[in-house]
Amino acid sequence: MSELHLLDHPLIQHKLSLMRDKNISCKKFRELLEEVAMLMAYEVTRNLPLEETKVQTPIAEARVKVLAARMSIIAILRAGLGMVNGMLRLIPTARVGHIGLYRDPHTLEPVQYYYKLPKDVADGELIVVDPMLATGGSAAGAIQLLKEKGARDITLLSLIAAPEGIQRVRREHPEVDIYTAAVDERLNDHGYIVPGLGDAGDRLFGTE
Repeated sequence: MSELHLLDHPLIQHKLSLMRDKNISCKKFRELLEEVAMLMAYEVTRNLPLEETKVQTPIAEARVKVLAARMSIIAILRAGLGMVNGMLRLIPTARVGHIGLYRDPHTLEPVQYYYKLPKDVADGELIVVDPMLATGGSAAGAIQLLKEKGARDITLLSLIAAPEGIQRVRREHPEVDIYTAAVDERLNDHGYIVPGLGDAGDRLFGTE
């Protein structure tokens, strides 16, 4: 069974609290999401594999450790875009893929409209990013698409999760670990997380 990792670092929690406030500007929301994504990336990459190599310092040869695996960030559009730059600031060599999914307002199930991945996703570590894990439909659908391309090492990173979304991802992809900064109460009748922070994509891009 996948593990649920609750990221309770004080800076993450503080910035998330600011993001929940409906009165902050689109600019401030965007900045905070980028900052929180960078902090969360530090936590989610804690157990990445390393390999030993050698470098020549100004004094002598040193045995050092470097990342052993390719890293790709897979953003679920639209809101996942807001997390990419923050993560790239920490992992600048990561490749970036995009999966476009929107939630059908009647069935609440994901509908795919865009799909562009780095080459050889089967050979590296993938972090799927989406600020809100609500029904879990988009996340589960994106993970399934990656598996069909041969991906094996997949992690899901979300800012806020609902119990329903966690349960769905665990049911459909029991080997995928989930990292989140908060597990909120529930979903409402429209599939939004309560109390949540509203529609992350709308708040990120200033749309309605």
